Amino acid sequence: MSTGLGALWAEWTKFRTLPGTWWLLAAVAVLTVALGAATTGSVSADQCPTPAECHEDTVKLALTGTWLGQAAVAVLGVLVMSDEYGTGTIRATLTAVPVRGRVLAAKALVVAVAAGAAGTVAVLGSLLAARLLLPGNGFSTAPLSLAEGPTLRAACGTVLYLALVALLSLGVATVVRDTAGALTTVLGLLYAFPVVAMMLADGRWRDRLEELAPASAGLAIQSTRNLDALPIAPWPGLAVLVAWAGVALAAGAGVLRGRDA
Repeated sequence: MSTGLGALWAEWTKFRTLPGTWWLLAAVAVLTVALGAATTGSVSADQCPTPAECHEDTVKLALTGTWLGQAAVAVLGVLVMSDEYGTGTIRATLTAVPVRGRVLAAKALVVAVAAGAAGTVAVLGSLLAARLLLPGNGFSTAPLSLAEGPTLRAACGTVLYLALVALLSLGVATVVRDTAGALTTVLGLLYAFPVVAMMLADGRWRDRLEELAPASAGLAIQSTRNLDALPIAPWPGLAVLVAWAGVALAAGAGVLRGRDA
């Protein structure tokens, strides 16, 4: 077995035996589906002239739970690195795999795949819940079909979004090392930016902040209607989150190489 595969296998073993891993992955799916179902169940076409004239983005409504599910993903991404610093096992890890960039790359692959798998279950569950709930509220379920291009883009993009949140969290945890500090930083990035943006009276600055915020920009990928009204288009928005995750991982790799365990 090559050193790279050995590092990957070691990180997978640590990941699946990390306390709370499977609970967090389950929480991603449960929280996402639950909030999405609550949101879609609360909307109605009663106030529209006809159901066809309702302008609700039912796909985005169905995936609203991502706002809550991403918190569990963030915790998971942070713990993958900070737990080793907390227990001191990082020394053994870096002794076994002296190439520190390889350690981080292995952790990144494991956590991204795990978050993506949980995200896939969450997205499919959310769309299924919406298909069951929306007809009773007067909406057609046609836009919720994965055969529709915009819906497929929103679904796949949401899975990528959650994987990128996990990578962003891993990168921040590698720099900060402390669980509480890393979680505060990541959750601040994900949730504080949109709150600050809503408080701005100037629409231009509000849009600019939403274009730069990792969550607001990244979740533009879920929109399937009125795209011209968005501060940033879906794929460029997800690219903003890619940049945030890339910078965090690059910073983490630099710090990991330059300091003692």
